[in-house]
Amino acid sequence: MNTTGQRAEGLNLTPFRGLRYDSDRVGSLAAVTSPPYDVVVRPDGLHHLESADPHNIVRLILPQAAAPEARHEQAADTLRSWLDEGILVPDAEPALYVYEQRNGDLLQRGLIGALELSEAAEGIVLPHEDVMPHIVEDRADLMRAAGANFEPLLLSYRSEGTRTGATAVIERAVERTPLLSTTTEDGFSHRLWSVTDPAELAEIREDLSSRQALIADGHHRWATYLRLRAEHPRGTPWDYGLVLLVDTARYPLRVRAIHRLLHQLPLSDALAAVRGSFRVRQVEGPLSRAMEALASAATESNAFLLTGDSTYHLVDRPSPELLARTVPADRPEAWQRLDATVLHATLLDHVWRIPDDPAHIAYIHDTVATVAKAERDGGTAVLMHPVREEVVRELAREGVTMPRKSTSFGPKPATGLVLRSLAH
Repeated sequence: MNTTGQRAEGLNLTPFRGLRYDSDRVGSLAAVTSPPYDVVVRPDGLHHLESADPHNIVRLILPQAAAPEARHEQAADTLRSWLDEGILVPDAEPALYVYEQRNGDLLQRGLIGALELSEAAEGIVLPHEDVMPHIVEDRADLMRAAGANFEPLLLSYRSEGTRTGATAVIERAVERTPLLSTTTEDGFSHRLWSVTDPAELAEIREDLSSRQALIADGHHRWATYLRLRAEHPRGTPWDYGLVLLVDTARYPLRVRAIHRLLHQLPLSDALAAVRGSFRVRQVEGPLSRAMEALASAATESNAFLLTGDSTYHLVDRPSPELLARTVPADRPEAWQRLDATVLHATLLDHVWRIPDDPAHIAYIHDTVATVAKAERDGGTAVLMHPVREEVVRELAREGVTMPRKSTSFGPKPATGLVLRSLAH
């Protein structure tokens, strides 16, 4: 896929023949899209998406069957069926795709392409979070069975902020008629353009050849790409993985926290266990006001907002002696001070003694959904304040990973607008 035959020292984003829905064969493009597989959090989320259109992409990214093997084969069979029926159609020629998301004042533009997964890429693409092996295994099984990348992971890099290179190509592309345009139910409009001109592709390649990228979203997909690349001989489509690359000097991402839902820990027990080691204060609602109190407290110390019974409790100012005993000292000070570090090393491991597995902890991006589920199930919602992007990037450059699910960068790309088949 690298037409120059030369190995780039930085990012090597290459064209591919995207698989896209035939708009004449589905109800609407919006109805066949989905959030990323790990962001489908609403209680009826799967049913809602499956009901939106019989060809919704969720049938590929989250197939439903009793056994994992059956789920993966079901996704592969569904993909083959949709290709045979012309529901999904490969584009005529390889392209990079300019992707735009807009919602009010928020505008994000980037490039979707197949990123080379060379050995050097592991130092060029910087992860900042640990991953859960069982999720990597599941995603790898799905990609093997289907022979496809269904959704891009989100990478960010920082240019000099000038309108040159990839940025210039993007801004020329958006003046043309898009391949598709749709608005999803979350209010975001989405547009997609293809870039096939050899001169523009060369312009992008030259610009990115010295760039380094941070994984903003999709650590498990990145780990899956690397695992699958290692399983196959070099010179195959498995040498590449589907990504969306965004220049945050031009289009800054939003950084949000990912919250924890502790299924089996009642709120009263959670609060009783932390008293004496943390300052605990009840704060007034509603949720938005309580989150403002959390943001204010987080400027001074580690801080968490606990809820689960319609009351809100601010937990902050941990005991220095407790932190010294529980937080590993073999990492940089910035890592030791992270709220996610203190949550996992101190609260979960030491105070609450809760194992980090799906039976005990759920990771939820949406604040309202986290609170609602805690109240419904009788558990404890641990609401987090987001970490700054500069902290994330600096730790990643030092090769230090944060506790898993520490951040949520966005907006995330809609799944289903363009897919990558390894057979086309």
